[in-house]
Amino acid sequence: MNSLESLLVACLGRIETFRMLRLMHIPVQLSTKKDDVNNHQVTRAEIAYALNVMLFRDLLERVPEGKAYTEDAMHSGRKVFFDHGAVRTVHIPQSGQLPIGETAITRFLAPLGYQLNEVYPLPRLKMTGRAYFHADFPEQMPQFFVSELHVDQFSPAFQQAASRVVATSHDPLDITALALLQQLQEAQTLEFDAAVFLLQSLVRSFDRQHAIPTLDDYEILLKESQEMAWISTEGNAFNHVTDRVPDLSALAEEQKALGRSIKPNIEVAARGTMRQTAYRAAEVERVFRTEKGCVVRRVPGSFYEFISRDAIINPNNPLGEKVLDLKFDSGNATAIFKMTSTEKPEKISSAN
Repeated sequence: MNSLESLLVACLGRIETFRMLRLMHIPVQLSTKKDDVNNHQVTRAEIAYALNVMLFRDLLERVPEGKAYTEDAMHSGRKVFFDHGAVRTVHIPQSGQLPIGETAITRFLAPLGYQLNEVYPLPRLKMTGRAYFHADFPEQMPQFFVSELHVDQFSPAFQQAASRVVATSHDPLDITALALLQQLQEAQTLEFDAAVFLLQSLVRSFDRQHAIPTLDDYEILLKESQEMAWISTEGNAFNHVTDRVPDLSALAEEQKALGRSIKPNIEVAARGTMRQTAYRAAEVERVFRTEKGCVVRRVPGSFYEFISRDAIINPNNPLGEKVLDLKFDSGNATAIFKMTSTEKPEKISSAN
């Protein structure tokens, strides 16, 4: 086994590892065979890709349409090309033990080899998005699209509700994980066992870190921001994962014919070289606290997205070499975020 396979087997087990590797495109740079991998250092790119595989797998378990699509792809022999994953954060001082805003995520992106690609203002959502690409293999490795909601731009009632929700946050990274990140930042490699420990810690960072929200606070947040209401139930879980495909129009028509909840129109970037569409978010059942006890409501969860990117002339290359357009688009992002919108939580039952 190579280093990537060994990392995943240690974290997921052999069966799940080879199921995911059969499904996903793996950068050729990470497929090199190594002997006695447990005695070797593993690179930041190998750790980063293993993390992405684990997060992709986690989302598929929460998004039935995404899982069905990937099963179709596997049966037809097509590989899924993981383009990027998206995570939402909250910029608010009262964030408990968790670092404020996107820092909760970016503090480990840099040690993994990620660099800021571009900043995307999302004024209609009162958010800012930032894309991070991998410095070693930018076209082959999934990007991270990290959005940050600016609580101070909302009403006092909203700010108070948001504070009550996230003030209970704990930090999933302990002192050992933070020390390993520092070591990875400096050396760009880790010993195998240390890399496994770090991976298991990082996966826990993509979850809800705060306590179960109250139904009252959820409804206050929902009135002003679908995105903050989503964060209150889902936290820092992947909001969506994105499959890079060559012909987005053909894929969208195929998914419509299958009766799946694909977006009715394709979002095209203003520059015309990037296109996106997605399924609607899966509905999930979540618990809320009330004065009379806990209740269960059906709310939007995560979703599965598709993207196509064109090759463009590299402005930094005098020979006119073409590179893949790895940028995003603020208008597209705003429209895609609506895939998790809802009017109000649907009542299911009491959880007492």
